Amino acid sequence: MKTTLLVTLTGRDRPGVTSRLFAGLAPYELTVLDVEQVVIHGRLVLGVLLDCAGPPDLTGIHLVVTTLAEELGLEAEITAGSSDSGPPRRSRHGRLHVTLLGSPLTPAAINAVAGQIAASGANIDRIGRLARNPVTCIELDVSGAEPTELRTELARTATAHGVDVAVQRGGLHRRAMRLVVMDVDSTLIQDEVIDLLAARAGCVAQVTKVTEAAMRGELDFAASLRERVALLAGLDTATLDAVRAELRLTPGARTLVKTLSRLGFRTGIVSGGFTQVIEPLAASLGIDYTMANTLEITDGKLTGRIAGPIVDRAGKAAALRRFAEQAGVPVSQAVAVGDGANDLDMIAAAGLGVAFNAKPVVRDAADTSLSFPQLDSVLYLLGISRDDVEAAEA
Repeated sequence: MKTTLLVTLTGRDRPGVTSRLFAGLAPYELTVLDVEQVVIHGRLVLGVLLDCAGPPDLTGIHLVVTTLAEELGLEAEITAGSSDSGPPRRSRHGRLHVTLLGSPLTPAAINAVAGQIAASGANIDRIGRLARNPVTCIELDVSGAEPTELRTELARTATAHGVDVAVQRGGLHRRAMRLVVMDVDSTLIQDEVIDLLAARAGCVAQVTKVTEAAMRGELDFAASLRERVALLAGLDTATLDAVRAELRLTPGARTLVKTLSRLGFRTGIVSGGFTQVIEPLAASLGIDYTMANTLEITDGKLTGRIAGPIVDRAGKAAALRRFAEQAGVPVSQAVAVGDGANDLDMIAAAGLGVAFNAKPVVRDAADTSLSFPQLDSVLYLLGISRDDVEAAEA
C-alpha cells in the first residue's frame, strides 16, 4: 500500500512558485497524480497530489516545502494518506458542464445550485470563472449526475434566484460544435422588422392585430405573414433602406459573430423576416449563411406578396440542416439560438438549442436558456471565456 502526499500552498501569487516547488521535490522518488492551481484576485491556491514509490522521506519533503513557503511568504500544508484510501474514483461517464450566469451572481444563488447538485448525488469536481463583466459566469464540472433530471431541477433553482443555468454533456461534445445559427428579430437584433415597415406604411394597428391573432393560435405563421405583408402593398423600396439603417443589434451580437469567425466557426441566420433587410445585415457582420422570406417588388414598390416559399417553423429547421450540410458538419455539431415558437423545430434539431430571452414554451423546449440581453453570452455555453474574447480582440 503506497503512501500519497497532498501538498497545498496558499498565499499571495508571484512568478515561479510552481517551478520552485517541483524543483524542490525533484530529488525524491515521487509520481505526480494530480495538480490544481487557482488564482483569485491575486491569491494562489496550489495543490499537488503525489504518490511515493517507496518509503517516503517525510522529513526531507516537509523541510523542502516549508522552507519554500517561508521564503515566498506562503502557507504550506502536507497531508499523508494511502493510495487506496478514500472513496473510489468516479467514472467519467456522465460528466457534465454546468454554466451559471448572473448579474449580479449572489452567494445565495451559488449555494442553491451547489446544494441541488449535491442533493442529486453528484459531485462538483472543478469550478472556474468564464466572465465577470457585464455578467458574471462560472462553470462547474460535475460528475455522477443524470443530465435530464439535473437540468430540470436546476432550471427551477435558476428561476427562483434570477440567474441562468445551463447543463451540457462534458467531454468532447461541446468542443465539436462548429456552426451557430440564429433567429433575427428579437435575437440578433432588438427590433421586429415587420413592425418597422408597418410604422412606415401607417398600418401598425392592423399588423399588431394579425400578430396577436397568430399568437392566440387563430392563424398559423404563414397565413399571418401573408396578411401582414399584404398591408405593406404600395410601400416604396426606399423604405427598406431606411429600415435597415435603423436596425439595432442586440448587445454582444457583433462580438459573438466576430469571435466565432476567429475560432473557425460558421455562422448563419434564419428569419421569418425579409431577405432585402436581412442579407445586407448579414454581409456587414460577416455571417456565412442566410435564409429569409423575399418581398415581391414591382416597379420599385412592394406588391404585398411573398415571392417563393415562406420560411416558417419547419423552414427554419430545414435551413439549419442545409447550413450544416454546406458547412460540412452534422447537425449535432450545430447550435441554434431563438426566442419564439417559430424557432422550436430548429432548436430541437440542433445539437444545442438555446432559448434567448424567450417565451416560456421555448425555454421549456430548449436545452438551455439565457435571460440576460447579451448575445455573446452564447460563447460561455461553448466554454469560451471573456478573457479569451478580449485576447482575440486585442
